[in-house]
Amino acid sequence: MARNDFILVVDDDPEIRELLQLFLTRHGYRVRAVPDGSFLESAIETPGQSPDLIILDLMLPDLDGLSWCRWLRERSRIPVLMLTARGSETDRIVGLETGADDYLPKPFHPEELLARIRSVLRRTRAFPETLDSESIREFRFGEWRLLTGSRELIDPQNVRIALSGAEYRLLRIFLERSQTVIQREVLTEMLWSRSPQSPTDRSLDIQVSRLRHRLRDDGREPNLIRTVRGEGYLFTLAAEPAR
Repeated sequence: MARNDFILVVDDDPEIRELLQLFLTRHGYRVRAVPDGSFLESAIETPGQSPDLIILDLMLPDLDGLSWCRWLRERSRIPVLMLTARGSETDRIVGLETGADDYLPKPFHPEELLARIRSVLRRTRAFPETLDSESIREFRFGEWRLLTGSRELIDPQNVRIALSGAEYRLLRIFLERSQTVIQREVLTEMLWSRSPQSPTDRSLDIQVSRLRHRLRDDGREPNLIRTVRGEGYLFTLAAEPAR
């Protein structure tokens, strides 16, 4: 049973909205289902009314889900689970690149959606309850800093950069294990609580590429996050935690 978490469903299909409202309510969630992204601004800016998770359909009648996901990431760290068209690998890749925490292709089984919701919420809350409980206020690496309270990246010019939930988790994993090769399977499991879905699953590569972009690490010849062929990734700078 959920702990009365509030989920906002954004989907223009009335049948899917009704299905998800009934199904998730039956599993203990508070649910609001809306037909387009115009409801997002009031949802995230109304004190005490922000959702714990947003289920966002890719195809919407106003702006598409990718545009709304970018808009959300500029203003909020609320986790986003994106619903994508069946078989559209490009849509899923772009969805992760715009900051979605997970994706699920249509058609989907409601029980799988429920498992994904629980997994995303569990991952989102695991970091403040475990790693952040060690009283680490920030990590320093090179001329960069990561603030654990606000989950912001501070660049060498002291500019604050907001990170998505997946970006923050990935960077925390690298900083906790800096200068150590981390296997791809281990990273995938830590990020999404699952194994790679197939040998061609590019979800991890997308998140690494996105994080490299945040760190201005050249994707062609990266210096901070290096690819170790046949194994995984190596974060090259030593990370110093500050309490």
